[in-house]
Amino acid sequence: MASGLEDVRDALKAISLGQNQLLAAVESVSQRVIELENSRAEERRLLGGSGTDDAKRTVTPLVGGFAPAPSAVLPAEAGSQTPPVSATSSDKSSFSSRVILTTYPKQIGIKALPLEWGAADALQRGPVTVSRVPSTIGRRNAIGAHGGSYSIYYALAFASKELNADHRPDFTNTEPAVNIGPFPQWGDKKKIVAMDPWGHMVPWLFKDVIQKENVDLRPTIAITRAHMKLPELEESVKSGRLVPDGKVCLNQFGELSVTKFAVEPVWYLPGVAERFNIDEGTLRRSLFEHTGGMYPELITRSDIKVFLPPIGGLTVYCFGDPARMSDPSKKLALRIHDECNGSDVFCSDICTCRPYLIFGIEEAVKEAQNGGSGVVIYFRKEGRALGEVTKVRPNSQPVHCPHQELTRTQYLVYNARKRGEDRASDYFKRTENIAGVKDMRFQALMPDILHWLGITKIDRMLSMSNMKHDAIVGQGIPIHERVELPESWIPADSRVEIDAKINAGYFTTGHRMTEEELKAVQGRIWEDVDH
Repeated sequence: MASGLEDVRDALKAISLGQNQLLAAVESVSQRVIELENSRAEERRLLGGSGTDDAKRTVTPLVGGFAPAPSAVLPAEAGSQTPPVSATSSDKSSFSSRVILTTYPKQIGIKALPLEWGAADALQRGPVTVSRVPSTIGRRNAIGAHGGSYSIYYALAFASKELNADHRPDFTNTEPAVNIGPFPQWGDKKKIVAMDPWGHMVPWLFKDVIQKENVDLRPTIAITRAHMKLPELEESVKSGRLVPDGKVCLNQFGELSVTKFAVEPVWYLPGVAERFNIDEGTLRRSLFEHTGGMYPELITRSDIKVFLPPIGGLTVYCFGDPARMSDPSKKLALRIHDECNGSDVFCSDICTCRPYLIFGIEEAVKEAQNGGSGVVIYFRKEGRALGEVTKVRPNSQPVHCPHQELTRTQYLVYNARKRGEDRASDYFKRTENIAGVKDMRFQALMPDILHWLGITKIDRMLSMSNMKHDAIVGQGIPIHERVELPESWIPADSRVEIDAKINAGYFTTGHRMTEEELKAVQGRIWEDVDH
């Protein structure tokens, strides 16, 4: 019996060796084909050829062994190679005709680098590997691409030959400006599922892997120091709300010293599914279908558990010593803020977003000056994660913003509001009529950044949102005090928004209006102003 098992093991080893040898041969041939194609292209360029041969290239098999037959309906190159190039050699694609549409777990040439999500040690956990460059595509253990939504611009840069295909980043002197962690939360696969806890140290922790395996690994977190200047903060100093100390608030202009952490999303799919109380298969299918089928490996590679989604990330703004964020003996003031371009940047008065952001920064600075820590976390979730188009169409009414006269941006939901009576009682109905849902920010993943920063409690939560509060407390982080936006900070036209939100469950120590009272709260309509 033992002899029979040994024979089977020997046979399997021989098969594995044969597959490796075959893979090496296939890769060698593929590389030679690419070199020959490039050589032919260069010869045609030097001879001034028309490049028409490229439009007649033979169809090459797809990875997985499929070769489409010639068709009178579909062009021969459909689904198997890049579209025919134009006659101008300078426009010629730098891609070979071989297209890897997807991969499979047991496919020859697929040997993903080990990745143990939730391992407390970085080397045991392993690097997140997602690049599709030839040296790395067979070693990938993640789906998607670096850069989130900006990966599309990377593709454009490559296609337009602004970026060399073989470029590898030089990470000299790019180390994080401050040290962070590791914290026990980094080794808990239930506490961090939406970012890579080791993402800021990739080029240095995995230097040997990069060199020995010849793989393209990149960071998903960057940490730097900066100064912040906002016109309202100068007014804060003049009014006495902020006092320059030369450390956090640097001068009479309200200039602030800040440590910034930029984070790209990295999703551990089983953990994300668990947060939303759905099964992983449903999550994968929905992501595949509703990204236009962009990521077929969500379906074909069930062995890969990590996904870099094409969405915006977040930025942490830390005031004071970053080490105080994780120190339970120090007080922490925190503002979680979701992006609102119209208000945050262009000072729209239809909502309280910029006022609450400025108020949050002020309170964070004060806490840092008192020996604690002040943190503002800015998430790219424009328009409740519905996007600006759902919100938007420009309305040219000037709105006061300190030291600037800017235009107030309004959008699809805003249009519906302003063409109606814009009453607080209808605030959420306008959004649901267009988007089908009140809010798609889904705060379930938001607390991960708090775990990564080592935060174990929040002394002052600078937010009225019940969704944010419940998500944080649900992840085991207690909130000792909730701080609402003072009445004096609320623009008149944003009463519709804030009163509707309070009625729907936002925190307040004041009056919570009834449905009847909400009907009396009305914002400006277009007929109230000249256009």
